[in-house]
Amino acid sequence: MITTQGITKSYGELKVLKGIDIEIKDREVVSIVGASGAGKTTLLQIIGTLDKPDNGTVLFNGTDTSKLRGKALSAFRNSHIGFVFQFHQLLPEFTALENVCIPAYIAGKGRIEAEAKASEILGFLNLSERLGHKPSELSGGEQQRVAVARALINNPSVILADEPSGNLDSENKNELHKLFFRLRDSFGQTIVIVTHDTQLAGMSDRILRIKDGMILNGA
Repeated sequence: MITTQGITKSYGELKVLKGIDIEIKDREVVSIVGASGAGKTTLLQIIGTLDKPDNGTVLFNGTDTSKLRGKALSAFRNSHIGFVFQFHQLLPEFTALENVCIPAYIAGKGRIEAEAKASEILGFLNLSERLGHKPSELSGGEQQRVAVARALINNPSVILADEPSGNLDSENKNELHKLFFRLRDSFGQTIVIVTHDTQLAGMSDRILRIKDGMILNGA
């Protein structure tokens, strides 16, 4: 489903990625692990079209994202990729329901359709009683589940998660880890996770280890 070919990336004299070739299958849960500074987040951002490689290509089901520009690239990202970050990035002035609806509004969906879909996903995530609560009124685990719902609202082909459980306590961390596999089984998601968490990595279908900007095994 996702193929990267010869991805390199440098910031000034610092070579962060040195030729990354990986393949990620449909409905696969893959963890990318490695020490801080190894290039994990940079690779995830390039896969997610948030950053561009210096060289190489990223293919989504055969679509070369390097050839997309401007509004076309934004529309592709909005439709095909959902993001979950360590810090949930919810907008504090909006309710859980409103936060989840935002990507749907960007995609041009009407309020009734967006709110119905958001309510359905939040219900799946056991948040039906929290639709009208703002982020400050939610626990850390609830906030992260709202962020997951927001990532799902446009039925993306893939969810990219960057240290999604890094800011959670042990109980909420375990629940989030299980949730990723429920999402794969229930919605058919492909999920790529950057993590330092050995438990989460061990649950994945496959682990990609990155060191000094290169994949060590199992592309």
